[in-house]
Amino acid sequence: MSALFMVKTAHCAVLAFMVLGGSASLSAAQTPKQLSPADPAAARAIDLAKTGHCKEALPILKRSSEHTADKDLKRTIGFAGVRCAMFADLPDAATDFLRFLNHEFPHDPDVLYLSVHTYSDLSTRAAAQLAAMPTSYQAQELDAEAQEVQGKWDEAAKLYRQILKQNPKLPGIHYRLGRILVSKPDFGPSAADEAKQEFEKELEIDPTNAGAEYVLGEMAKQNQQWDEAIEHFSRAAKLDAGFGDAFVGWGGCLESVKKFSEAIPPLQTAVKLQAGNPAAHYMLAVAYARTGRKEDGDREFAIQKRLTQKGAAGETSEPQQKPN
Repeated sequence: MSALFMVKTAHCAVLAFMVLGGSASLSAAQTPKQLSPADPAAARAIDLAKTGHCKEALPILKRSSEHTADKDLKRTIGFAGVRCAMFADLPDAATDFLRFLNHEFPHDPDVLYLSVHTYSDLSTRAAAQLAAMPTSYQAQELDAEAQEVQGKWDEAAKLYRQILKQNPKLPGIHYRLGRILVSKPDFGPSAADEAKQEFEKELEIDPTNAGAEYVLGEMAKQNQQWDEAIEHFSRAAKLDAGFGDAFVGWGGCLESVKKFSEAIPPLQTAVKLQAGNPAAHYMLAVAYARTGRKEDGDREFAIQKRLTQKGAAGETSEPQQKPN
């Protein structure tokens, strides 16, 4: 049906092999040096898992994971559990064993590698099930998202509009259409007007969409419509207390109209949320300086300078590519 479903289906067998026979298999690196003689049940379950008797092995592996203290044995139990759960098509059990492994071995490359491929395979299976329901708006939405990822803006927009014909009040779709319009290379004044209408329609359906408020704020800021921009940025920030860019936009626009005292609170929040953003520190430094808080301003200027120098050093320290 869709590009996304076709790609996912094509990769399904490969991903399953990688989970069941690749990093999740009981290789020598993942087998304990010596199984504890005090846990013969775990040893038996691992042998069952190796030979494909997964439904019999899984309950024993689960019990053994809860009481064994041996780290090597824990690791092997976890890998065997994921392998068998995926083989038996028991996604809940697979994620349980993955959580166990990531809790016990949070920085283990093999565990992280296994997690990537297991979750990829679970995603593939869900996508295949959704593909079997092509008339559902969820299937069409996933298809449209795949077109967006490939930069096929017109194709994606067409799919989103088809969804709206069937579900005119569905949240999120007008926002996606607006996002497509502002993402296209030929974005201009007419497209900007159309995008603005899409974001406003989205907010009529879902007044809690902080993303739509934020983009409207950005569009108003570009046109130096400061009051409108401040209104949208402040709404976005109030809707999503962790939306750092919204606080930056809010404070920056207040500074543009010389409301420096009002700019301080949102910019203080911005630097807490985005401690590594030199622009946020600079704007806060300016606000402090213009309200007589010289010491605070100097501190923020120093942070901004340090972050800027760090960024510049990172860019210049990268090795230059040799000419072809």
